Amino acid sequence: MKKNTIDELFKSLEGQFDVHQTPDGHQKRFLDRLNSAQEAKPRTNWWRPLSIAASVVVIIGLGFSLLKSPQPSGELASVSPEMEQTQTFFVTTINSEIEKLKSFETPETKVMIEDALNQITNLEEEYQMLKKDLVESGNDKRVIYAMISNFQKRIDLLEQVVVIVEEIKNLKTNDNEITI
Repeated sequence: MKKNTIDELFKSLEGQFDVHQTPDGHQKRFLDRLNSAQEAKPRTNWWRPLSIAASVVVIIGLGFSLLKSPQPSGELASVSPEMEQTQTFFVTTINSEIEKLKSFETPETKVMIEDALNQITNLEEEYQMLKKDLVESGNDKRVIYAMISNFQKRIDLLEQVVVIVEEIKNLKTNDNEITI
């Protein structure tokens, strides 16, 4: 029954299909344009492998923290030497991303950058509460994971805003170019 319907459809559309040949060189021009568009957008996502490596370091650090339990001081660095390295890595990365973001500030991006910095402040306040929870819980793994997640949220937020601001900058540059 379906075959008959399809056959009928093709019979009713007979003569309406575009069967003209494409101009000579069309495929080559299309592929050249496609390749040039791909070459123009090289992106490196170095932060993903770096965050995976940091997560591995965190997991190893948590394993060692189970073997020895120091008295918590509220800082992630007080849990273990690996956690200290992890905290140093995150703090350094966050500070460099904030500096990069501030360097892109223009009148068009000022509101977006200020909003991102306000969100970072909110996440920092959340982190301060987690520090208190760490002391109260006695190095509970869930609190440690929440602290690391807080760091990752800040880095992700900053990187997303940097990408958006760079795109705005590129669009503005492209709009100001004169094409002939």
